[in-house]
Amino acid sequence: MNVRLADLAKQINADVVGDADCKITSVAALTKAAPGDITFLTDKKYRKYLSTTKASAVIIHPTDLPLCNKPAIVTENVAVAFALIAAYLHPISKAVPGVHSTAVIGLNCSIADTATIHANCVIGDNVTLGNEVEVAAGCVIEFGCKIGDNTVIHANAVINHDVIIGREVIIHPGAIIGSDGFGMANQDGKWIKVPQLGTVVIGDRVDIGANTTIDRGAIEDTVIGIGVKLDNQIQVAHNTQIGEHTAIAGCTGIAGSTIIGKHCAIGGMVAITGHLQIADYVQVTANSMIVNSIKESGLYSSGMPIQKNRDWHRVSARLKNLDDLAKRVKQLEKQLELIRKS
Repeated sequence: MNVRLADLAKQINADVVGDADCKITSVAALTKAAPGDITFLTDKKYRKYLSTTKASAVIIHPTDLPLCNKPAIVTENVAVAFALIAAYLHPISKAVPGVHSTAVIGLNCSIADTATIHANCVIGDNVTLGNEVEVAAGCVIEFGCKIGDNTVIHANAVINHDVIIGREVIIHPGAIIGSDGFGMANQDGKWIKVPQLGTVVIGDRVDIGANTTIDRGAIEDTVIGIGVKLDNQIQVAHNTQIGEHTAIAGCTGIAGSTIIGKHCAIGGMVAITGHLQIADYVQVTANSMIVNSIKESGLYSSGMPIQKNRDWHRVSARLKNLDDLAKRVKQLEKQLELIRKS
């Protein structure tokens, strides 16, 4: 694709500074860009590369424009502008509708004529696939599932029975949706499995990363709201509810019956214990552990950043003495109070 810079700017309702007729064919990073590429600046650490980039144009914030010697698309939200332009210049090709000869299709299925089912897929009974749904090679969709229009399920994903998936959802390779939750009851030291009778309901425009697992509810459903973005290798336990437009980074583990609000941003490797609630507009930094409900929006952190090994040993040793230190301080405070009164 060969597009004028002015036409790209028009696509995202942004302004052009410099040569509006500059031709753009692709997107690239500041340090890797070549003539014909458009690049972007979102982090001040990379400002030093503006003067040397070989890109034909830059997507840039107004405050950084004086540093730029290239034609530019100027916008308040550079990251969003880059995402929209990248999608425009590199559209995803549509699959050819049809069912591959090696696919196995169950009874009483409703599959749109515009849907695509690739090689070695297994589709159970009473499955509904909407318009332009694409099911990549090796996927399993068990009985009773309903999948909305324009949803893409990538290779080797498994959708267990009776799961409901909305429109324009992207499910990446190896994801498992609707597996049994970890429900056990203990009788005389032995574990008895609790039937998982709910399902999973996924809203429109959700992204689910590779090898992420979403367990079905025990009695109520596990619910993933509209616009939620889940990274790779996330565990979502049974009966969890995730509010609209929340984003969760990789390797986070969410225990059962957790309710996460709308527009939250949760970093990687966060551990969330079960049966708690997280308010709307909460941000949690990576490696944090959440053991109590968060009732107010804001930025939350826990854990300790990495440091040199000898420093960590010193800090660890001192941590063991904190309780004794607190007692000594309390005693000293009592003594000081007696002195003041005397």
